[in-house]
Order: sequence, then structure tokens, then C-alpha cells
Amino acid sequence: VECSSADEALAAAGAGADIVLLDNLAPQELHAAAAQVKAAHPRVTVEASGGIVLGTLPQFLGPHIDVVSMGCLTHSAPALDFALRV
Repeated sequence: VECSSADEALAAAGAGADIVLLDNLAPQELHAAAAQVKAAHPRVTVEASGGIVLGTLPQFLGPHIDVVSMGCLTHSAPALDFALRV
């Protein structure tokens, strides 16, 4: 479930979500929210997403973050035109 606050994430986890995606949070806010979710629901997977690029990635890594999504890996990749003939 995509969440934009700790309250939303706690509600989603409490309702049975297996994975909570914390979207577009500043690193400090992200880590606080992730810690709250893990304290209340240790088995829930916490994912960080939104505006994360290679240069800022270390700021988003932490003990309560299980997964990091980085759209820059796909939406900024150059196109390659190729064909496969069998």
C-alpha cells in the first residue's frame, strides 16, 4: 500500500498490508515512520520510494527499510533500438 505519512502506513499495516511503501518522505521522516511501522508490525515489509537517486540513496538506507525503489533507473535510461531475428 502506498502511503505518504506514518499514520497512513500504520493504518495500512494494521489493516493487513504485507508491504507498506513510504512515498516522497524526507529521509528523517522516512526513518521515523519506518521505525514506527516495524515496532508495531515487525513482519511488514517497508519500502522507500519517491525522488531517490543514486546520489541520495545512502540517506534512505536504514535498519527499518527493507526495499528501496528508484524510478531513475528506468525513466532516465536511454532508449536502445534493436531487433532479434530468428
